[in-house]
Amino acid sequence: MITKKSNNISRKRRHRRVRGKVSGTAARPRLNVFRSLQNIYAQLIDDASGTTLAAASSVEKEFAAYGGNKEAARKVGKALAGRAAEKGITDVVFDRGGYIYHGRVLELAEGAREGGLKF
Repeated sequence: MITKKSNNISRKRRHRRVRGKVSGTAARPRLNVFRSLQNIYAQLIDDASGTTLAAASSVEKEFAAYGGNKEAARKVGKALAGRAAEKGITDVVFDRGGYIYHGRVLELAEGAREGGLKF
């Protein structure tokens, strides 16, 4: 019988490897991305204190018409950048969460850059 590794297990392994090198601080928080089949989620995390500074996701009512497509991902990125600007955050470290920098992850990053975040 042929057994195939789960894609999510491989992703988690990649994410653990990246997290060993990428860390967020209060001055430059980590922009974490989680991509499910239906939605996309993004958070700004201060790893030094273990707190979430800002978050946005396509589950929110304002993104209900889009679901989890690329357009929604770009709007989530812009929304997160706006919430970060309210708290005075402009520089972040991008953590793609083990996902390929393509499609919805790329669109979220581009939306965050359009909103004013630098990474």
